[in-house]
Amino acid sequence: MLVLTRKRGEALVIGDDAVVVRVLEVSGDQVRLGIDAPRSVGVLREEIWLATQANRDAAAPPAPDALPDLSRRSDASADPPTPRPTPPRKSL
Repeated sequence: MLVLTRKRGEALVIGDDAVVVRVLEVSGDQVRLGIDAPRSVGVLREEIWLATQANRDAAAPPAPDALPDLSRRSDASADPPTPRPTPPRKSL
């Protein structure tokens, strides 16, 4: 982790996308930051990013080996399912 000391009005630049983080105000134990980034760069508070990651992980499809192979029947001697009879058509 890089630790920097910045005064109000000072900034730092991150990456080639020129993300600029500027200290706007310091008040007690709070610091207001201004972030200037291209629209293609997402900027989220950490708690929002963590919740997004948790939701993404929960919604991810299961690994291919997590499900049984349903293409092979487990009991080859079992009778095939009986077809459902079709209801008679009503005449008009």
